[in-house]
Amino acid sequence: MQSLLYSIIEANRSWTRQGKVANYIPGLAKANPEALGIVLITTDNQSYAAGSHETPFTIQSISKILTFTCALMDTPFAELSKIISLEPTSDEFNSISSLEIKNTHKPLNPMINSGAIATLSLVKGDSYAERFQRVFSFAKLLTGNEALPLNQDVYASESRTGHRNRALAYYMKSTDIIHDDVEELVDAYFRLCSLQVTCHDIARIGAVLAGNGLLPGSETRVIPKDICRIVKAVMATCGMYNGSGLFATSVGLPAKSGVGGGILAVSPNRMGIGVMGPALDEKGNSLAGIKVLEDLSKRLDLSIY
Repeated sequence: MQSLLYSIIEANRSWTRQGKVANYIPGLAKANPEALGIVLITTDNQSYAAGSHETPFTIQSISKILTFTCALMDTPFAELSKIISLEPTSDEFNSISSLEIKNTHKPLNPMINSGAIATLSLVKGDSYAERFQRVFSFAKLLTGNEALPLNQDVYASESRTGHRNRALAYYMKSTDIIHDDVEELVDAYFRLCSLQVTCHDIARIGAVLAGNGLLPGSETRVIPKDICRIVKAVMATCGMYNGSGLFATSVGLPAKSGVGGGILAVSPNRMGIGVMGPALDEKGNSLAGIKVLEDLSKRLDLSIY
């Protein structure tokens, strides 16, 4: 497995030069566009790695998996579905028009920005500081990394430039999707997007989902099995933004990307996969990361379809 990962990384390095790092968030513009790494963690806790797998990056939209899972554990599904739909989108991840004209003001799904912001309002807590801490603690549990840090530079960048996300939140408040203080809500959202991770961290989250909620190599359940099923289904249909359909045909795994360059993928009952490559395609997904996952899926026959 180790030699396979090395060969796949080396075969796809050239793709890093065909994407661009996210520069609309100043803290992300500093990333090395040629970095490319991968970690696999099996459900029995075997780990394999290659490339720039120790390079840290911010979790960005991969945090939406954590927020959605917490919301499902904290809020009855029937209540959650009144606030957020679970439908795929053909629009960009920060689209305002999809809120206004396509879905009677409800966010289309929890894997786009509007949906994730609304989902955070359904996480248990008396304040957004408590809701942030709930998801942050859950992230530490799933990654097995108690020292999981917050990247203060990226957080400051997101807070300073995140006007579109504020606009989404204020629009949802105007349509009674959100009832709380928008600035506190969006601040917690920015903090969650700024968690600093490695490929190992996100691969371990994937391994928990692959094992239907059990920590890798143990019988310790941290997510109910039925919630894992819902989360993986939404990842499969919505996790790669408006590139989810093509990703399903070329890779065929539930996955979630982030503009920090990470992709978390799940091979059900087998492994979690963490890939990072900060050079993005036009849809905000890691260009080389997708190519790495395409090769891996073909070589190991991972597609669920």
